[in-house]
Amino acid sequence: MAKSWYILHTFTGYEQKIERTIRQMMGDEVIPSEILSDVRLPTEDIVKVSVDKNGKKKEKITHELLMPGYIMVELDLPPVGWKESCNTLRRIQGVTGFVGTKPAERPRPISSEEAKKLLMSASDVKSEKATRIKQNFEVGESVKITAGAFATFTGTIEEVNAEKNKLRVNVQIFGRATPVELDVTEVEKI
Repeated sequence: MAKSWYILHTFTGYEQKIERTIRQMMGDEVIPSEILSDVRLPTEDIVKVSVDKNGKKKEKITHELLMPGYIMVELDLPPVGWKESCNTLRRIQGVTGFVGTKPAERPRPISSEEAKKLLMSASDVKSEKATRIKQNFEVGESVKITAGAFATFTGTIEEVNAEKNKLRVNVQIFGRATPVELDVTEVEKI
């Protein structure tokens, strides 16, 4: 049998406690390392940008779960004896079971493409992905550019690309409206 990723369903808010419990079980060899090899709680970094009453920009980084109520476990379930390992995980306080199966059934793994997508979108995996900025910009809003070549200019938001944390802002340069693509960290609301 080969290693595969499985999804454990948990009570919301218990994810980190259950992850620590599973890691402790791994260290204590409650479930052999040949069967249970990894546990992940996919999170992403969110940068929340705010402006205080003095007009100073503040950034706060928080870690948010990609899948609240779910934990990923990497298992190599043997053909015989898989039930004992799965029941050990199911008996952890706060775990309701494996996603997509009944307690008496053998758990079904997620596809390798799904697992790769989840692991790559999580910030605990080192990738070129930047953290997501949590800021509510809307088309038509006026903003002041705070950094870059156009610092101190003001403009109107023409387009918002939340995935890439980019804005297209119309700026008046020499009396003409010129579209400029900016990072959301380079502007602030007026």
